[in-house]
Amino acid sequence: MSPPSLVNRVEQACAQIIEQDGTLTFAAVASRAGTSKATLYRRAELRSIVEEHRSRNREAHTLTGLVVELDHLRQGLEAIAAKVRRHEEILRALQRQANKAG
Repeated sequence: MSPPSLVNRVEQACAQIIEQDGTLTFAAVASRAGTSKATLYRRAELRSIVEEHRSRNREAHTLTGLVVELDHLRQGLEAIAAKVRRHEEILRALQRQANKAG
């Protein structure tokens, strides 16, 4: 069985922190997930996870709450899209190499 990915560890850390005391900070998540705060801030998908959990604890039914939540979802989606584009470029390069070799 493989160890949980960093994304899964961050998700679990957020859920555990909220269950225990409800004070969700980047420092607390970093400590519990076994990573650094810088990693949480730099990696858009990780930052989105933490921000999403933080916004769930706040009033999300206000217009401002919804705008913030939509912005976080957009950032997460953009991060995933960038990763997909990067993987597509790698696949195209590998296909070109295979065509030249074959």
